[in-house]
Amino acid sequence: MRRPRRSVAPLGSWLLGSPDESPRRRRVRVQLLLTAPLVVTNLIGALIACLLISVVVPGPSVWSGEFMLANFVAVPVFVLTAVLIGVTWGTRRIVSDLRWSTVDRDPTESDRAAAFRAPWRLTRVQAALWGLGWVFFTALYGIIDPQTIPKVAFTVAFAGITICAFCYLLTEFALRPVAARALSSGEPRTRRTLGITGRTVLAWVLGTGVPLLGLMLIAVFSFIRYASPTSLAVSILALGGVILCFGLLLVVISVRATEAPIRSVQLGMAEVADGKLDAEVIVYDGTELGELQTGFNRMAEGLREREKIRDLFGRHVGQEVASNALRHRPELGGEERDVSVLFVDIIGSTTLTATRSPAEVVDLLNRFFNVVVDEVDRRCGFVNKFEGDAALAIFGAPVALDDHAGAALSAARALRERLAAEVRECEAGIGVATGRAVAGNIGAHERFEYTVIGDPVNEAARLSELAKNVPGRLVASQRATDAAGEDERRQWTLTDSVTLRGRVEPTRLAVPTALFEGASTVSDQGADSVE
Repeated sequence: MRRPRRSVAPLGSWLLGSPDESPRRRRVRVQLLLTAPLVVTNLIGALIACLLISVVVPGPSVWSGEFMLANFVAVPVFVLTAVLIGVTWGTRRIVSDLRWSTVDRDPTESDRAAAFRAPWRLTRVQAALWGLGWVFFTALYGIIDPQTIPKVAFTVAFAGITICAFCYLLTEFALRPVAARALSSGEPRTRRTLGITGRTVLAWVLGTGVPLLGLMLIAVFSFIRYASPTSLAVSILALGGVILCFGLLLVVISVRATEAPIRSVQLGMAEVADGKLDAEVIVYDGTELGELQTGFNRMAEGLREREKIRDLFGRHVGQEVASNALRHRPELGGEERDVSVLFVDIIGSTTLTATRSPAEVVDLLNRFFNVVVDEVDRRCGFVNKFEGDAALAIFGAPVALDDHAGAALSAARALRERLAAEVRECEAGIGVATGRAVAGNIGAHERFEYTVIGDPVNEAARLSELAKNVPGRLVASQRATDAAGEDERRQWTLTDSVTLRGRVEPTRLAVPTALFEGASTVSDQGADSVE
C-alpha cells in the first residue's frame, strides 16, 4: 500500500513557517499574515458593495448628480479610514497581546486564553467598523434619497457579514503558530473556537445562506417597488455569481482548515506504521481536531513507553521469554522438554576481586558476559541467569530448536576462542550437557521467573567445574555430542568417564577434537573436582 508523502509544512501550510523559526521572523510573519489578507479582503468587500449598490440591487440609481459628493468623497474617505483603523487598532493590538509568542516566553493561562480569543476579537473589530459603515452609508444615502435606504442597508450588511466571516477564518489560519505554542504548554483547556460543525455551518450560511436570503429579499422588494425583468435578471445573475465564487472560497478555506490537522495525524500514523515511534505532530487546532492531534501524540508516547518497557523487560529476562510473556498470560508451572545447557564460570574470580578495583571488576564482567550473550544469541539460545561470575544458557527452551545440542556445543567452542582472544585477563570453565528438564515459571504469584530445572543443569555446572582443571577449559557430555548433528559431532572426541560430584552414574566426557591432545588425562587432572 502506498504511504502518503511526508509533508515539510508542520503547521499545514508553507506560509506559516515552522515553530522553531526565530522570534523576530515569527513576529513579522504573523503581522503580515494578519494585515495583508484583511486589508485586501476589506477593500474587495467595499468594491463589491459599491458594485451591488450601483448595478445589481434594484432601486433608485446612486449615480445621479446629488450622489456625486457621497460617491467620490465620503465613500473613499470612510473606507480608507476604516481600513487604516482596522489595521492599526485591530492587528497591532492583537499582536501586542500575543507578544509572548514572539519572544520565546512560556505563556501564562491568560496568554493562552488570549491566543484563542484573538480571532473573535479581530472579527469583532471588523464587525464594529462595518456596522459603523452600515449606519453611516444608510444615513448618508437616505438623507439624499430615502428610497435608497433598503438597497444600501441590505448591500452593506451583506458585504459586512461575508467579510467578517473571511476575517475569522483567515485570522485563525494566520495565528496557527501562536495556537501551536499555546497548545503545547499547560493542561488541556476548554475550547473557545468554532468546532468543525461551526466552521461548516459558518461557510454555508455566509457563502450560500446569506446570498440566497438576498435573492429572496430582492424578490420581496420587487413586489413593493416595480423592477424591470432586466434588473431582476442582473440581480439574480450577480448574486448567483457571488454564491458560486465566495461560497466556494469559504468552503475551501473551511475544508482546508479541517483537512490540515487530519493530514498531519495521517502522516504521523504512517511514520508509526513504519516503526518510527518518535513521530509527533504539532498541535495547532483549537477544535476537536486539536484533540485528535493531542490524542495521536499521547498514543505515540504510550507506544514509545511500551516499547521501552518491552526492551527493558527483554534485557532482564531475555527477548524470547519477554515475547512469550506478552503474547500469553504467564502462569506458574512448566513442562518437560529436551534441552541442552551451557554453563560458563570464571576461574579465580576471588583473586580477581581482591586484586582489582570494583570498577575494573565490573568492566571485566561486562566484557565477559557480552561475549557470552553474543554467541548464545547467535545460535538462538537463551541466557537464563547471570550468577555473579557465571552464566547459564539454555538451548531448546523457551523456543524449540531442531538441533539444540549442536547449537550449544557450537556456542561453547566459539566462546572458548573469543574469550581467549577478547577477555585475556581471565579464563573460564565451560560445560555442556543435554537431557530432560522442566522449563517454566518458578516462584510465587506475585513474582516469578522463567528457568529450567533438571539433571542437565546440574551436570553442566559440574562439567564447568571439571573444565577449569583440564586443557582447553571446555568439556561436554557424551549425551550432548550424541544428540548433536553430524557436522558438529565430528568436532568432538570422546575421552574418559568420570563420576561428577553429587551424581551417581558416571558421565562420559567429550572435548573438542582440536584439543584432544592431553584429553586422555581429563579424569586425572580433574579428579579433585569431580569425586
